Amino acid sequence: MESVFDDLAALRIAVFHDYPYLYEGNIAYEKEYLKTYSNSERSFLFAVYDGEKMVGATTCIPLKDETDEVRKPFQEADLDIERIFYFGESILLPEYRGLGLGHRFFDERESHAKHFGTYDLTCFCSVDRGENHPLKPVGYRPNDAFWLKRGYVKESSLQSFMEWPDIGEIESSAKPMIFWTKNLIKPI
Repeated sequence: MESVFDDLAALRIAVFHDYPYLYEGNIAYEKEYLKTYSNSERSFLFAVYDGEKMVGATTCIPLKDETDEVRKPFQEADLDIERIFYFGESILLPEYRGLGLGHRFFDERESHAKHFGTYDLTCFCSVDRGENHPLKPVGYRPNDAFWLKRGYVKESSLQSFMEWPDIGEIESSAKPMIFWTKNLIKPI
């Protein structure tokens, strides 16, 4: 996985620069962040290239192997983090959207989590910028409808805070992150 960290770091910075993340990223931070994934035996990366250029990628990792701020809301809710798989980024350059790759990313991650046979729940989080953020583009549509169609449920009680510098800022500030979950095991 580490062999593509430069590509993945550059892609994360490019995609997360846009609203709602507004991320002022740097390669050094990204490569340090990505070590979490290379340190986990069960982590997964699925990347899409157009020639030599990475244009999309998605990751997942057992929740127990994630960082403290990602695990914390589940631990506080007394959920068994050993049975939860966390879906990291799902990022795609704008010109490659609308081609079905978003669904493919979820299919690949869900399949990866299921193949271990020990996980009951998948989850991911998204930043909550509120309704009236000054940099919210006119006509912006969040991914909520897509996630709901995929069977995910917004769990407003599961929240965390992550820090990064917004565009034009040097210092990081905390952003609220809301989790979405999906049961992997279908009821009988």
